[in-house]
Amino acid sequence: MSSGGSSGPRGAGGGGGGAGGAGGGSSSKGVASSERQGDGSLTVTPDSPADAEWRARRGPLDGVGEISGPWGEEDSTGPQPMDLYGKFTWKIENFSEISKRELRSNVFEVGGMKWYILVYPQGCDVHNHLSLFLCVADYDKLLPGWSHFAQFTIAVVNKDPKKSKYSDTLHRFCKKEHDWGWKKFMELSKVLDGFTVADTLVIKAQVQVIHEKPARPFRCLEPQYRRELVRVYLTNVEGICRRFLEEKREALLKTKEDAERWQDMRAFLSSEEGVKQARQATERADALMKGVVKRFFNEKEVTSTLVMDALYCGCLALDVGDMPPAEAAKLTSKPNRAVWLSISQNKVRFVFHPLRVALFRVRREDARERRPERARPARPETGGFPTRRPATSRAR
Repeated sequence: MSSGGSSGPRGAGGGGGGAGGAGGGSSSKGVASSERQGDGSLTVTPDSPADAEWRARRGPLDGVGEISGPWGEEDSTGPQPMDLYGKFTWKIENFSEISKRELRSNVFEVGGMKWYILVYPQGCDVHNHLSLFLCVADYDKLLPGWSHFAQFTIAVVNKDPKKSKYSDTLHRFCKKEHDWGWKKFMELSKVLDGFTVADTLVIKAQVQVIHEKPARPFRCLEPQYRRELVRVYLTNVEGICRRFLEEKREALLKTKEDAERWQDMRAFLSSEEGVKQARQATERADALMKGVVKRFFNEKEVTSTLVMDALYCGCLALDVGDMPPAEAAKLTSKPNRAVWLSISQNKVRFVFHPLRVALFRVRREDARERRPERARPARPETGGFPTRRPATSRAR
């Protein structure tokens, strides 16, 4: 799907980007980007009162130092998603008088890494468009083989907040792709339509560095940022979960088409021997978790982080490894017979369906909450997915 994370044709990120032929993170004078004075003024975006109240709330994914469940000890140590997140406001004054080909913000730090925003007022390799990119500072000074995986949102603010222009994407930054963004972020003709007040252009950026775990679902988004993305992409997350469940349901319906075989199977599963075998049936949870991540985490899909957060929550809800035997046994009786996930004991019994639980939990925990002054409208959709221009490296 086209959800902001899909990329266009790429090339080495080092050439053809900056003024005077300079590319990547260095200036045309060869000064390291972290040492160069940026254009305009960059500040940390403060929380509004509603943001602060929202941030104070804690859901099942947000506890720090008090996380329970199969991965509680591991997830309570080390950097948390909220420690790897930052939001910034960049103001560019006298925008209409600027003659430079590119403008750079001051360098800022998120997740222990240095970044800056790059804007082309007249477009990068395109005409009549504003181009915007997030770049890694001093990329040529980092250790060989480095990579930073991040999800970010860039917005050009309109005096009418409902008309502000947002775009989100997910990207693994590396030496060859050290800058990522949109060559055609918006048409220049629209910039004057409320996007410059007192000839000042305001750009906001939210950056979330992600430490992914290929072996199991993981938390990856700062709570407030996750809730903002859920408001935009909830339909997409629901669609991903629903398509997976329908795919498995169709496979089951094909089995039901053979009526005799279906009746024999039901009779066996209802028999004493069938119940005994079902109770003994196990599958290693670690292998299953790796399969779940491989199936649902796509580095090019901006919704992948939301799905991982939802699956993480679903896994915690389904884990009963530490429950008393009497309580755990209740899960094997109707109507809950389909659920018994025990990651702590490294096994999965009966039918594992964290997607169903994840879908309902993410809707209950995130989508039901509303922010009265929230001025970020849902993206226009085509075929159920947001429509946007693909993010790409600024150099082809």
